[in-house]
Amino acid sequence: MAQTFRILAALLSYPTQEIADAAGEFGGVMESEALLSVRARQNMGRLADQIASRDLYDLQERYVMLFDRSRTLSLHLFEHIHGESRDRGQAMVDLLALYQQNDLEMVAGELPDFLPLFLEFLSTQPVNEARALLGETAHVLDALAERLRKRKSVYANVFKAMGELADRTVSIEGASVETPASEDESLEAMDKAWAEEQVVFGPDPEAGCPVADDMLSRMTPPPESDLNKGPQS
Repeated sequence: MAQTFRILAALLSYPTQEIADAAGEFGGVMESEALLSVRARQNMGRLADQIASRDLYDLQERYVMLFDRSRTLSLHLFEHIHGESRDRGQAMVDLLALYQQNDLEMVAGELPDFLPLFLEFLSTQPVNEARALLGETAHVLDALAERLRKRKSVYANVFKAMGELADRTVSIEGASVETPASEDESLEAMDKAWAEEQVVFGPDPEAGCPVADDMLSRMTPPPESDLNKGPQS
């Protein structure tokens, strides 16, 4: 089990004050676990520093413009693997069953393929198993890293870090990434696209990110007084 996966989840969540307050500690945690290369940790630190120091509303606007307004950058994994095919529904069911088997509870309205939620789940697993599961999505992570790199987005560093963590020996041979035929990012096009959807992708950005809030609460260690208590009879 590794906190590095939770940090990845926090950095890919809708920016909140809670995440901004915790971001200053991310570097030390990643350094202590040393799951990522020094260069990857430094690159991740750039985003963490921005979240810790920049205006929250500007950070939130940037996040929405990237991940909510562009389907090619969707943070829902199966959007890139199955598109709108029926296979996506079964994949959702299978992933949800995996979460339930490991006692991971989801907030109402979330979809199991939301990447920060998936990373939160990986943080509860042994590191080798987490890397293997991440490896199954390596082709998606690589595609998103490249798309963000072309946009000169600092978020590309998070996907590069995930690609570094992924066990490439379990990558799915011949896997491809769905890409919309066109990427019209006008407000009119986005309104039309979301109106046609049968499901809602992710939490309402105006309401914050309950996944991140819950994740950060579990990252916070218990009070020292609790640590010193012995077992209850």
